[in-house]
Order: sequence, then structure tokens, then C-alpha cells
Amino acid sequence: MYVAVKGGERAIDNAHAWLAEERRGDTDIAEMSIAQIREQLALAVDRVMAEGSLYDPDLAALAIKQARGDMIEAVFLIRAYRTTLPRFGASAPIDTGAMACDRRISATFKDLPGGQVLGPTFDYTHRLLDFALAAEGLEPSEAPEAAADMADLPHVTDFLAQEDLIQREPEGSDTPRDLTREPLDFPTDRPLRLQALSRGDEGFVLSMAYSTQRGYGRNHPFVGELRTGKVAVEMDIPELGFAIEIGEAVVTECETVNQFTGSKTEPPQFTRGYGLTFGHCERKAISMALVDRAMRWAELGEDNVGAPAQDEEFVLYHADNVQASGFLEHIKLPHYVDFQSELELIRRLRADAMAGQHQEAAE
Repeated sequence: MYVAVKGGERAIDNAHAWLAEERRGDTDIAEMSIAQIREQLALAVDRVMAEGSLYDPDLAALAIKQARGDMIEAVFLIRAYRTTLPRFGASAPIDTGAMACDRRISATFKDLPGGQVLGPTFDYTHRLLDFALAAEGLEPSEAPEAAADMADLPHVTDFLAQEDLIQREPEGSDTPRDLTREPLDFPTDRPLRLQALSRGDEGFVLSMAYSTQRGYGRNHPFVGELRTGKVAVEMDIPELGFAIEIGEAVVTECETVNQFTGSKTEPPQFTRGYGLTFGHCERKAISMALVDRAMRWAELGEDNVGAPAQDEEFVLYHADNVQASGFLEHIKLPHYVDFQSELELIRRLRADAMAGQHQEAAE
């Protein structure tokens, strides 16, 4: 018979000690430093910063180390730490047009001011294992120097806007709600949706974006522009009366150009999808842009075809990997009392069913 049992602090302490031992691994192998993770696993660090809503490469690297490479656990650690930090104020909106670009490509215009800048990308690699990397200590080949004029590059969509061929974005006046300080509620507005997508799980947002390309959301996008680089972060100082630069951050921005044949409220024109994330996370930024466009159906007067990516409540509630992970993993914790009640119910139902079968057989 199943009975409820109680665990103890000793078992939990032992589990913590065992976890620490497993995390360290073979002590004959040098321990990986925070600097090594930050510099050599930079894309993992960028993802943790983006989904953790905290820009600090060193803390993200520490979280990855502590989590043994479990990205969702690392995101959870960063978000938990973030809640302990005092808030001194709000930064001004970043100017991505003044970005010092390491990478800037467009799938819509071949020749554009500043040119196509491939930057560091896997796009043109052969996806073959490079066993030379196993020979540790080899010096990498030197990369070419970046061009000095890769800042203040105009956005590609500005060219379409000059001909009035793309929907103009309204000027933001009100301060958007802060998803990190207020719970998500519905209906949302676009700034809140973009916040949720920006810190949503990359894999989930990617799957939603892929679904729109396969016909579940009437999404026919072109990458108008994808850019990655450093932007200045400024903050208004009330005592000074103007903004000062307090640092810089690496971000990835994507604008998609989408076909739009018009509706009862809008003329035929191109429309936009938008994505912006911390770090070099271009897969996430593109996915964001596709899902953002799919969820704009009501705003643009389009029909809702029932695609999952058009359902903001479905997408935004399930994009949060910390919330999803917590809800999923809680079922492995003790539920002895609940299970006992279920067990007794099944026994009673089986007994009633058996009694009914015996009665029918006797008749």
C-alpha cells in the first residue's frame, strides 16, 4: 500500500552537496572560469541576458556555470537576482540608427548605404565538426579590422518610408508598462507584447515564427534589415536637466517587411514586424519580428484565421520559460496526499464497477 512519507533536511543537504560535486566534474581538469564562459560561450551568455531581462555578461556567465549549462535554470537565476536590485531610474530609448554595427544585412536591397556587412555568422559555414578546435592552445586566425564608418547607418525601411510604401510607426508618447514589475494581463498592447517576446524562450518563439511561415498566420516576410552591434545607453538626470551616457550594450535588431494587400481601414502597403534583443541573438530577433507581425492582425484589420501565433494569450503565456518550467517541474515534488485521494477514488470506482459486473452476471 502507498503511504505518505516525509523527507528531511539531511536528504536535501546531501542533494545540494552531490549537485555541487557533479557541477565541478573531474577535479583533474581545470575549472572553467567566468571569463572563459563569457568570452567563449558568448551566444549562450547573450541568450541568458535576453531571457533574464538583465544585461550583465559576467552575471550571465556565472549563472550558466552554476546551472551546469542548463539555460532555463540560468535564466531563472538571473531573474531571481534581478528582483533584488534597486532601481534608480529608467534609461532613455536606445537609438539603433546610431548603432556601431558588427553585422548588418538586408534581404530586400542588395546595394544600400554602408553596404552589406556579413560580420561573425554561422550562415556560410559548412556545419562540419572542426576537429582543429580539439587541439587546444592553437591561436585563431586574425579577423579583419571592422570599417570605421559602421555607425549611424540609416535603416533600410526608411527608404520605403520615403516613398510611403510602408506603414509608418506611430510616435510613442506614453511610457509603456513594465512587464518586469507588473503581471501580464490581456488584452495587451504592442509594447507589452514585444517585451514578452523579447524575454520569451527562444525555442518557443522560433517554433511560433516557423508556424507562421508554414501558413499558420498569413505571414510572408522579407528581412528588411538585421543588425547587431553596440548602442549607447543614456539616462536622464533630473538634477542636470539632460541625458548622459551611462554605458553601452550589444543588441540585435530585426525589421521584417511583410506583404499587405490592404483592408477596410488600411491601404495596400508593406507592414513591419519588429524584434530587438540583448546580445547577438539574431534567430530570436527574427522570430520575434515574425510573431509580432502575426499578432498585429486586429490592428491592421485582417481576419483572424485561428493560427496559434495570432493568439496573443496563447503565445505570451506560454513563451515564458521560467514560468513554464516552474509549473512543469512542480509535479515532481511531493504530492503524496493528493495521490492518496486519487488512489482511494480509483479503488472505489473499480470496486463499484466490479460489483456492477458481478450483479449483471448473477442476473
